[in-house]
Amino acid sequence: MDQFDLQLQADVLIIGGGPSGAWAAITAAKEGAKVILVDKGYCGTSGATAPSGTGLWYVNPNADEREEAMKSREALGGYLADRGWMKKVLDQTYTNTNQIAAWGYPFPLDETGTSHRKSLQGPEYMKLIRKQVQKAGVRILDHSPALELLADEHGVAGATGVNNQTKDTWRVDATSVVIATGGCAFLSKALGTNVLTGDGYLLAAEAGANLSGMEFSTAYSLAPAFSPVTKSAFYTWATFYYEDGSVIEGAGSQKGRSVIARTLLTQQVFARIDKADDIIKKAMRQAQPNFFLSFDRLGIDPFTQKFPITLRFEGTVRGTGGIHIIDETCATEVPGLYAAGDAATRELICGGFTGGGSHNAAWAMSSGYFSGEASAKYALKLGVGALNRKAKGLSEATGVPKKSTTRSDAPDTQEIIKAVQAEVFPYDRNWFRTGEGLQDSLGRLNHLWHELKQGIQASDGNIVRVREAAAMTATARWMYTSGLERKETRGMHRREDFPRVDQDQQYRIISGGLDTTWAKPLLDSSISSAKKEAVV
Repeated sequence: MDQFDLQLQADVLIIGGGPSGAWAAITAAKEGAKVILVDKGYCGTSGATAPSGTGLWYVNPNADEREEAMKSREALGGYLADRGWMKKVLDQTYTNTNQIAAWGYPFPLDETGTSHRKSLQGPEYMKLIRKQVQKAGVRILDHSPALELLADEHGVAGATGVNNQTKDTWRVDATSVVIATGGCAFLSKALGTNVLTGDGYLLAAEAGANLSGMEFSTAYSLAPAFSPVTKSAFYTWATFYYEDGSVIEGAGSQKGRSVIARTLLTQQVFARIDKADDIIKKAMRQAQPNFFLSFDRLGIDPFTQKFPITLRFEGTVRGTGGIHIIDETCATEVPGLYAAGDAATRELICGGFTGGGSHNAAWAMSSGYFSGEASAKYALKLGVGALNRKAKGLSEATGVPKKSTTRSDAPDTQEIIKAVQAEVFPYDRNWFRTGEGLQDSLGRLNHLWHELKQGIQASDGNIVRVREAAAMTATARWMYTSGLERKETRGMHRREDFPRVDQDQQYRIISGGLDTTWAKPLLDSSISSAKKEAVV
């Protein structure tokens, strides 16, 4: 067995310290489990939620409001969401949000003194929730990404990793594991996504878990060309312009983003948020102050002056694909392994479409709660004897590298990452998909996969980049394999060669595989029997 600088034991290991991981840790500890949480960054400041403001799917528990909340995005998501899961998440989000208020989160009050709980400021939220994780007795290992899961014939049994700052290695033997590592934005520089490289997908797949909804990964968000802040909702009040100053007809934040994408293929697009009145302007600055920082620094008034925009790729962070979960506990097919937040598929409440905040934030706290509770009960039922299993790391079995090679002719991690980005960033390859284009990209990605399995170098000395490069390559391959399987346009998945919804394809698609990827319909899943009309 390898020697590690730090060796620990726990009932439950949480991998990831964003909201889903934090809620999982708090809940598991409340069940009486000994819990360790490891985070690639600093729990409370890293990830997509921490630097941002986020909407919240907080709905009062009355029938009319809940019905409207569930109907609101069913059509957009291609009717792939599940009403049972929606109700479960709405209930848990309501409870958890009220708990946040009880912990002291400063929700704003209106003139009648009513607390408004439909949004959260990331910095305050994550600072508060880190304190609650610590108060629950959870041990936190910051700057300590997991590099591989441990497992034996009975299922997962912990993980190993490294401290990014000290370079010390660590091993945590645990009876159950919750993967809460977030989605994959492929290092696109969108705000808060620098740690979101699909690591959890690769960890789960090496253990034998499947993924679901990976075709719904074409999330591009509007952003100023000079800023990482992706707040597409603000552009609801914007007008979009060509380089010559004329208006781009049909362009918009929600319906009309494809028009913007097509225009960006040939020229720069400009925006001006000129439809917002004084009340909306004030509300924008209060809700999302970080949106305006770059404008203020450059002396640009976005309400009166045109500014260049781009569509920044956010992949599965705002897409809905992720690790397939098999029941209401957020368990995977692998004994002892659970998934939560953006690392888990969000199709259950969103189908094939979602945006930032709202459903995402609700899913994070709810799935975190469900997985934390279940993983603790699983671990405590098995007892302390389950920690002495002599489990082994899975990367050795799969052959996916977890450290830099000494081969001088091996490609560098940056070469692999740039090659993957070249397949997933372009609008004409990923936004406007065709079978030929997907197959073409998949061929190059498969070549990259087999190349990196021979060994890659981390010339900058950051061995974590080795696993990130492998995870991003694997994620892109599952995305495109699933995209080829879904021969229709549904949700955010657009096929130029199949431009309409096919009612016979109202099912979810699961995928998996490492050396050879695969995708197939999940025909026995429970999907809401809401409308099934074609939605173009």
